Amino acid sequence: MRTTRLLAEQQFHDRQAAARAAARPELRFPDAAFLDHETWVRPAFRRLGDLRGTRALDYGCGHGMAAVVLARAGADVTAFDLSPGYVGEARERLRANGVSGTVVVADGEELPFPDRSFDAVWGNAILHHLDLAKAGRELARVMKPGGVAVFCEPWGGNPLLAAARRWLPYPGKDRTPDEVPLTARDLEPLLASFPVVAWEGFQLFGMVRRVWRGTGLSLLDAADRRLLRARPELKNWCRYVVVTLRAA
Repeated sequence: MRTTRLLAEQQFHDRQAAARAAARPELRFPDAAFLDHETWVRPAFRRLGDLRGTRALDYGCGHGMAAVVLARAGADVTAFDLSPGYVGEARERLRANGVSGTVVVADGEELPFPDRSFDAVWGNAILHHLDLAKAGRELARVMKPGGVAVFCEPWGGNPLLAAARRWLPYPGKDRTPDEVPLTARDLEPLLASFPVVAWEGFQLFGMVRRVWRGTGLSLLDAADRRLLRARPELKNWCRYVVVTLRAA
């Protein structure tokens, strides 16, 4: 069963990578193109702290933009993805942007790295593809004591959003057969591996940008920030969450 799931995931993302390659994407980019492409990315990235002189892992690197930003911030970067196609794009992107890093094909549930290898781990839309009991154990194994891991993940606590995801057309809707947005219950297995598991919501009202790019979005984002500070329990209704793990 696991082999079937992994193969389906790999084939899906290899098709995505091939489509991107055919479109000949621009490989060079400024940090802001990555950090500001969604409202949660820049604040999530700040949670990694000062990356100068650290060893950082881009966990499920996809097209490799995060790996480039990590390297520019001063980290010694290792990146991996299940998709050989995306690994190839990530390597090209590092070269095109004049930074170095090691990029390999790997499975997030069986990492090929030694114990206590990394000070910082970054992941974007990756945990909800995984068995979090297995992934959590592997993450805890490869992180140094006191290390931090930050993941940006789609959230499934809002039934209205779940219905919209199911029925409304919007760009980038394609997903693998087994992926489902996370819920609070899904995070529970991580508690067996990490003493600190925190999560913060993003895009409550601002989630409308998924189907509408008109005016007023910045006002909705500002309202979200104020409301979620005052009522953090509303994070369960958000579109995305940022999950922060602290290693023992």
